[in-house]
Amino acid sequence: MARVVVISPPFRSHAAPLSVLGAALRRAGADVSLACTSAFTDLADSAGLGFLELTVTRNANHGIAERTAQDDAEAARLREFLDATTEGAVPALLTQARHRRADMLAEPDRVLRDLRELDRRVRPDWYVVDQLSYPVTLALHCLGLPYATFCPGHPSYLPAGPDAFFGLPYAWPDTVRPDPAALARLREAAAANDTAFTEAFRAAVRRNAPRRPLPERAFTLCSPHAVVFNYPAFPWLPAAPTGPRALYTGHCGPEPGAPDPAWQAVVDRLTTGGRPLVLVALGTFLSARHDVLRTVTEGILQYTAASVIVAAGDRVADLTRAPVLRAAPHDRLHIAATVPQQALLPCVAAMVHHGGNNSFTECLNAGVPALVLPFSSDQFAVAHDAERAGAGRSLDPNTLDPPTAGAAVRALLSGDRTANDALREAVRARGPRWAAAELLHRMPARPPSTP
Repeated sequence: MARVVVISPPFRSHAAPLSVLGAALRRAGADVSLACTSAFTDLADSAGLGFLELTVTRNANHGIAERTAQDDAEAARLREFLDATTEGAVPALLTQARHRRADMLAEPDRVLRDLRELDRRVRPDWYVVDQLSYPVTLALHCLGLPYATFCPGHPSYLPAGPDAFFGLPYAWPDTVRPDPAALARLREAAAANDTAFTEAFRAAVRRNAPRRPLPERAFTLCSPHAVVFNYPAFPWLPAAPTGPRALYTGHCGPEPGAPDPAWQAVVDRLTTGGRPLVLVALGTFLSARHDVLRTVTEGILQYTAASVIVAAGDRVADLTRAPVLRAAPHDRLHIAATVPQQALLPCVAAMVHHGGNNSFTECLNAGVPALVLPFSSDQFAVAHDAERAGAGRSLDPNTLDPPTAGAAVRALLSGDRTANDALREAVRARGPRWAAAELLHRMPARPPSTP
């Protein structure tokens, strides 16, 4: 029986799909533990996994970013990022580029020491590591331990060419097109981060494992055995890194069950008389953009016949005070801090989301068309792919008004679902069970002599 440790950063949007993959490995016969901070023991318990406490970054998001307790510097960075998203795509991405070193490569030597101790105690055959947990990948490289890479975002997060950079979208949706000067600034910042991270990686290797090879580029360092992409294998995607086996899972979520009785009652109330239902959710960080949530919800209520469920995070009060939303009939609107998104998707006719990887692939798995409103990170690449695949539409959230939002959702509700149905079948043909079988087949057993 293979013994596997799955390592996640303390972000629920990352730990959740990793726990699903861990559960699939367990069902396939492996002994699996989830290594993360103690806030995520519930995910290990629900997936039937062991739990190992490990902190790999100071930043965290336990489900609603604004409610997650963290130090003053991290909280200030979150506020700066959210403010930057109101200024547009390039300002948001430039802010993320400035934050990247503190967020993503904090305490690499401490992480290496902790991982060395964990490995001494547990001695797994191999690891699965989130690709954005750069200190962990660096530590595993220094220790010479076998691991598989799990890419939680767009596949271009692993740049494979000399002109590709982490933090620079490989493609843009039609409705978000930065001007050439802004793109040049962004490319320069991404290239500078590439150089700085590579120098930091090499310095860490020299300090801790001088006999190990130096990484050519930090952001391309990944497993030599297998990379699991939580994404479909669209034919237009950039090439995957050469060497490891690229495993495109299509999605990495559990098969959704029915909503619990309380949420089923909400669905029944909102769909009375056959009214279509739209889910609006911008993820655990961007629910703070209540201005966009309000605009979209007003547009759906005023310009379509649909009902709306809104995931508002810490901004429920801001939305319920808005006049149009306050006046909405009880059978057309439900606002909550959090929603059981995967359970609700089979009940909805369309979704509005931010282009997060989980929301995108969950909509594909459910065959639900989406209006994508990208703000940051890889969301612009996801929005481009959604448009090109025929999975939905994309709009710029910062120029949105209710008539435009309502018209876009109305088009989704009345549109042809052929592409969505085909994509649903394609992503369901793979998924976490397929990825687990591939990993168990391809990952090497740990040699008895491994230190």
